[in-house]
Amino acid sequence: MTATLDQPPTEEATGSLAAALERMASSERLRKRHFTMVAVEGPSASVSRVQGPAPGDSTTPADLEGLISSIAVVGLLQPLLVEQIDSRHILVAGERRLRALRWGHVNQPDNPHFQQAPAVVCPGPLTEDERRCWQLVENLAREDLGFGELGAALLFERAAVLASALQARGVEVPAELMDIEDPVTRWPLLDKHRVACGAHTGGAPWDEVLKRIGGQLNAEKAKQIVRAFKSLPAEVSSDMDAEGVALATRLDYLKLEKGRKNAAADIWAAVRDRGTPKLLGGAVRAAMSDPSLRPDDAIEVAQKLHDSANASRSAALRGETDDTPVEDADPEIVGAAVTAVTRLLAELRAGKKLGGYAGGTLLLHTRELLTLAGGQQS
Repeated sequence: MTATLDQPPTEEATGSLAAALERMASSERLRKRHFTMVAVEGPSASVSRVQGPAPGDSTTPADLEGLISSIAVVGLLQPLLVEQIDSRHILVAGERRLRALRWGHVNQPDNPHFQQAPAVVCPGPLTEDERRCWQLVENLAREDLGFGELGAALLFERAAVLASALQARGVEVPAELMDIEDPVTRWPLLDKHRVACGAHTGGAPWDEVLKRIGGQLNAEKAKQIVRAFKSLPAEVSSDMDAEGVALATRLDYLKLEKGRKNAAADIWAAVRDRGTPKLLGGAVRAAMSDPSLRPDDAIEVAQKLHDSANASRSAALRGETDDTPVEDADPEIVGAAVTAVTRLLAELRAGKKLGGYAGGTLLLHTRELLTLAGGQQS
């Protein structure tokens, strides 16, 4: 039995990427979407027309200047969404991106970034509700989502990828499995069903999951996000989302919790009670460095480091010199970054090239890194 998207989205569903992806997973057509490159213009152009009314002021070249400039340098980072009906390809989302690409194709014909565009293509015809749901996912995916919500979304999508792979091999997927609301429960039961049916070579590789979402995560970070989401109690994950707790801090929290569960919980409760969740990372690291520290003492250490760093930054902005030490970046993160960059440089020197959205995102992060680190080295 295959569920359909007959009902309009509820207010709750339209506010959550995880909920929207769950609704997408119920559509057999949307589960078959795939990533590809499409031609921007010319006889071989894959996207035949732009949906909706003729462009107004919001899609004039002047208004698209920033987008055009970004594409010219790093390419299109967010793929177009395209519906395929017979031999026609109709745009579902990304009108401004497509217009910027077409303007660049005409006015900067030698720039390779304006010749082809990344696209996620879905076989049609889609219902209006399926299009709206897909557009909603695309819009939510571009927002700054909490890592807990993103972890749920990734698990929902991974389950959808696995269900599609099983159905393609003729393996029936019980509707009750895909109806399980908790993604942490749904995924292992679906994977267990795969093994029980003898589909030992089938699966849902992370690269495929990320392509279908059209996001800019790499597989390793996706695994870390899911691990943090699965390991933290649902209410803690949700509260950390509300407080904007970073992924690295959540992973550190889990390290402390593994050996000292009560200490981790007490530190989290204390920083929330104080209204200082930004101190969680520093307090957790202090507690891991010195197991004898009580939670309140670990928070005090984090507060002093935070105040010292703020004072140094303020002095630098005023042009003053200050001998007060600024807190160093996490050595573990810096070491991992150095190792990764060293390996990447070896790949590039061997003639390989950066590809996809990850390559463009890396270039943007590199520029910001040079800006932030450059002042510290002067």
